[in-house]
Amino acid sequence: MKRRTALTAAVAAPALAVLGSGTAASAQTAFARGADISSLAKSEALGGTYMWSDGWREDAIWILQKSGVNWIRLKVWVNPADGYNNKTHVVNVARRARAAGLNVLVDFHYSDSWADPGQQTKPAAWANYSVAQLKTAVYNHTADVLGAMVAAGAAPQMVQVGNELNGGMLWPTGRYDQLDNLAQFLISGANAVRATVPAAKVMLHLAEGGNNSLFRWFFDAMRARGVTWDAIGASYYPYWHGSLSGLQSNLNDVASRYAKPVYVVETAYPFTASDSDGFANIVSAATPVSGYPASTTGQSNMLKAIANVVKAVPNGRGAGVFWWEATWTAVRGNGWDPADPSSGNGWENQALFDYAWKVTPALKTLGTL
Repeated sequence: MKRRTALTAAVAAPALAVLGSGTAASAQTAFARGADISSLAKSEALGGTYMWSDGWREDAIWILQKSGVNWIRLKVWVNPADGYNNKTHVVNVARRARAAGLNVLVDFHYSDSWADPGQQTKPAAWANYSVAQLKTAVYNHTADVLGAMVAAGAAPQMVQVGNELNGGMLWPTGRYDQLDNLAQFLISGANAVRATVPAAKVMLHLAEGGNNSLFRWFFDAMRARGVTWDAIGASYYPYWHGSLSGLQSNLNDVASRYAKPVYVVETAYPFTASDSDGFANIVSAATPVSGYPASTTGQSNMLKAIANVVKAVPNGRGAGVFWWEATWTAVRGNGWDPADPSSGNGWENQALFDYAWKVTPALKTLGTL
């Protein structure tokens, strides 16, 4: 994601036993019912709580697991201003998730803050690096984080090399008009994944899940330059990224064209149009998409519709759906800007916990896809 406005305009059985230290991750084949919980560690540190609908408090990770979620996703920043979404916190949350039997997808941004189609800023420490130095930095950073996860018994099952790569990464050196460089950076990251966690799948990820020409352009260009991957991830926010039919056409095409599983690895929808923290919501319309009001019912129904699209991809290649920032509730200090503790959230109306800290019905929907 994606600060489009703020930054850039039934208990399910655990999927795996906990891995011992140094054990390679096992690639999973069951449909992924995933939740990105990158904001969770900071929320908890600042007093955020999570509850069932009857008001019973529990660890958010166990609420997700008991609701049927089988994957979590965590982003990694290089040197974030607030000290969250870094190696230490990713390892700690991943260890908790693995203890709950959940699979882990790690999302490398290769930035100190948000990386998305509107910005892919180099980490400050890498700002003056040459292409060769950037390749080495990508490898070392990826291997360092993943190595720490393996050592902690929290090896991931899948790894994103880059986030929403529509415009490339590590701008301007790896921008969309520097495809040879971009390919080298992606090869370097993928090599680090395969050297450190050989069983983990490598995912490449674009936004605009309904934009087939974009996906063909990117993946054709990377394939021609020797980049290899195991899974394709798409962000699909229905109020930004076109119709469900467009998403279906694109996923069907890329799954066949590249013979890889496809995931909607980011999606969300509001359970209300109202605001909780005094900071304007990024999506505030009463009915962001026709037929799907900003309500608990609308949130659940949109998730079902998106999951149906993914499950309809031919040859079983529709592999899963991840809800973006399921636990990003309105907790003071846990806003969008890691450098500004007074920044607001703007996303709390799209979490899977409501303004009373209780689960929304869409969480059960996600867990029973």
